[in-house]
This record gives sequence, C-alpha cells and structure tokens, in this order.
Amino acid sequence: MRYFPKIIGERIYLSPINADDAEIYTKWLNDPAVADHLGQYRNAITLATEKKALENMVSGGQNYAIVLKDGDELLGNISLMEVEHIHRRATLGLFIGEAGRRGKGYGTEAIRLILGYGFNTLNLHNIMLTVHADNPQGLACYKKVGFTEIGRRRGARIKDGKQIDLIYMDILSTEFGG
Repeated sequence: MRYFPKIIGERIYLSPINADDAEIYTKWLNDPAVADHLGQYRNAITLATEKKALENMVSGGQNYAIVLKDGDELLGNISLMEVEHIHRRATLGLFIGEAGRRGKGYGTEAIRLILGYGFNTLNLHNIMLTVHADNPQGLACYKKVGFTEIGRRRGARIKDGKQIDLIYMDILSTEFGG
C-alpha cells in the first residue's frame, strides 16, 4: 500500500507523505502555476533535492499527502508547520499539483480536515498562513473555510518584475465550524 489514510474526508483523505513520490512532486514544483504561489518560481527543483526535502518531511512534523479516495490518486500536500504547542499555534501550507484537479474543492476539503485535526487533536488555537495577493483562487478558498486577513506585507514578492503583496491570514479554534 502506498498511502495510509490518517484523516478521512468525503472525497479525499490525508496520508503521511511518501518519499517515493519525489518524481511527481518534482514535476509539480517545476510547474510555474504551482511554483509561483509557493514562492518557488525562481528555483529549479531537481529530483535529488526533492527526494531530500520529502525525506525531511517524512521524518517529522504534520505533513500529509492529499489523496483522492477513488483510485488513491495523489493530488498534492498539506502541512501544519512551525507547530508550537505551548502557544498553541501553527502555520498552514498546501498545494494541489495537477492542473486538472484544481478548482474542484479538494483544497477546501483538505484544509477543513487539517484544521479539524489541528484544533481538535493537536489542541491548537491559532493557525496562520500567507498567500500571494495575485492568487485569487487561494484567497477565495481560505476565506471560504473561515480564514481572516490579519495583515499585508506590501510589495514583499517580486514576480516577473512586478511587486506582489503577501497577505497574512489566520483562523482561531473558536471560529472554526468544522
């Protein structure tokens, strides 16, 4: 078995990341549509560097593959990073890798699953993320699940000669409706 359902939703489940998926992650992270919104647009991601990155993700933290229940297809990943149990906070990151799978609600479902896990199982209180202002699809998704804009770092990213704002958003356990 390649994936192991840990957090189960309606159409997807979250599984511990499999380091053997380095090739597909390398493909995705070199896709400008994915790389741009992850701040990786200037980096060439090699198979060797991605294998190492996945091995690091596998060895610790709250890093999950997003897997479609029907056919066990890998869609992307989602993570709670910088988890601080004393302060009960973490930072969220995710992406859907295949272009044909974006805009279908998988990211929204994955976020709801990881938020439920973070708030109810890990006992977190605040989960934050950053999103580029030129990512309207990401912004809409985050707002849909209850994230609120808490700040903006103006002109913090440069893409193709344009300065892009970096938007900070968060959600509290008391605001999460499941």
